Amino acid sequence: MCYSKVGDFMTIGIICEYNPFHFGHLYHLESIKKMYPNASIVLVMSGWITERGDLALIDKWKRTEIALIYGVDLVVELPFKFIQSADWFAKGAVAILNKLNCDKLVFGSESNDLNLLTDLANIQLNNKEYDDLVKKYLNEGLNYPTAMSKALEHICGNTVSTPNDLLGLSYVKEIIKNKYNIEPITIKRNSDFNSKEIEGIITSATSIRELIKNNKDFNNYIPKEEYEYLKSSIFIDDYFDYLKYKIISCDDLTIYQGIDIPLHNRIKKYIDSSNTLEELINNIKTKRYTYNRIKRMLTFILLSLEKKEFNSLELDYIRLLGFNDSGKQILNNIKKSIDIPILTKFDPKYLYTDLKINNILSLNKKIKNKKEFREKEYKKSPIKL
Repeated sequence: MCYSKVGDFMTIGIICEYNPFHFGHLYHLESIKKMYPNASIVLVMSGWITERGDLALIDKWKRTEIALIYGVDLVVELPFKFIQSADWFAKGAVAILNKLNCDKLVFGSESNDLNLLTDLANIQLNNKEYDDLVKKYLNEGLNYPTAMSKALEHICGNTVSTPNDLLGLSYVKEIIKNKYNIEPITIKRNSDFNSKEIEGIITSATSIRELIKNNKDFNNYIPKEEYEYLKSSIFIDDYFDYLKYKIISCDDLTIYQGIDIPLHNRIKKYIDSSNTLEELINNIKTKRYTYNRIKRMLTFILLSLEKKEFNSLELDYIRLLGFNDSGKQILNNIKKSIDIPILTKFDPKYLYTDLKINNILSLNKKIKNKKEFREKEYKKSPIKL
């Protein structure tokens, strides 16, 4: 295996959104450090949009600072165009780790069964019956995750349906498909990723977001360095009036990424009678259109993310958000071999859409200093810890 050297270090990749960073994430980092005490850790992190279609509670710079404080060595941003289904999310994130010469990808898993994930990934990649079954189930009106799960279970009697295993399956599939020299490693995930219920000190990001949204105390569930940032969190729900205006005033919603004609029709049908984002999503939701898919599509409408902005779904740059000395050494080791630019300052050629997203989000009435909020996107330098 070809290691990225920092002294005798290897490089471990992780893919997290830290929305928000909590004690489960800290456990993840501490577990990696126990497993690989001399390793450097590279984090690929989404910007404002998360894989489930939410907005990040706090901006990427604050999340980068928290990540560096708690042991990450290098933080880079996952480009917005990969914030789609699990497969696209994995495609972009694992490609970045490969470009950065990461030796291992360590991720949380409910099953903690890498052999199972590998077997299922090989079926998805190499089994024609699987493809035929997925098409059959989709034609019956099922959504893609359900069709995928039923097809796998039909072929081998096994499947996965929990969020981290589904993402892990996509990670493993990307590694196999592209023959990346990255070894996947699982860490047992103990808490319920989607649960809104508090489960102890290590609880889900979903449950913490619910506390924050409902103005309840969340101090015991996140590191103290993050508390002040999260008190001024923003939610996509806060933009519902803007979203409603966009939907009503647009004659053709199919210009936006992921919107087909049936979904356009359902959104138009229910927008007038829906008074909150949650109400609109639940009105639109069907067997074919999952909650998370609808939420992502509505976020794309809000942020004016049209299909033309997703034309190139190849990784063409890496944006650096933060680093320490070990992270700097990783960058030094790859700078002669990497074949795409690593952006250390704002470049409109690659980041024009990110600036548009930031400017739209600055409209939130909760944001007091809108000028500072907008300027951070193009003035902020990578954080050096």
